[in-house]
Amino acid sequence: MNFRQLIRNREELLRQAHLANVAFAYQRLSEFARRIARAQLSGRVQLQGVDPERERFAPLLVAEHIAPSVIEEHFLEGDIAALADMLAFLQEGTGEAVVTFRLEEIAQRLLPALRAELALAGVEPGPEARRPRPTGRDRG
Repeated sequence: MNFRQLIRNREELLRQAHLANVAFAYQRLSEFARRIARAQLSGRVQLQGVDPERERFAPLLVAEHIAPSVIEEHFLEGDIAALADMLAFLQEGTGEAVVTFRLEEIAQRLLPALRAELALAGVEPGPEARRPRPTGRDRG
C-alpha cells in the first residue's frame, strides 16, 4: 500500500482499527470475566489509573473486601494495565482516573455494548472469543 492509498482509505482503516479494538476488548473482557468466575471473586473494586503526581506509575486494582494478595494471585500487573487500557478505550479516553465496579458484574456491564457494536458491523464473536487465552497466571 502506498501513501496515497493510505490517505484515500483513511476513514475505512480507522473504522476497521476501531472494530478490531472492540473485538479485542470483547475477547479480553470475556477472559477476565471467566477468570473472575472461576476464582469466585466478588465485591467492589477500584481501578486506579496512572497518576504520577501520586507516584502511581502503573494502574492499581484495589478491592474493598479482598486482600491485595488475592488480587495479585489472580491478576498480573500487565493484566491490570490491559484492563485499564480497555476501560479507557471504552470511555473513549475521557474516563475518570478511578473506576469503581463489582468484579462479578464486569461481563454484564461491558460485554453487551461491545457485542452490540460488533453486531452492528456484521461481526459475530466466534468460538475463539470464548476460548481462554493463557495469561501470566493461567500458564502452568
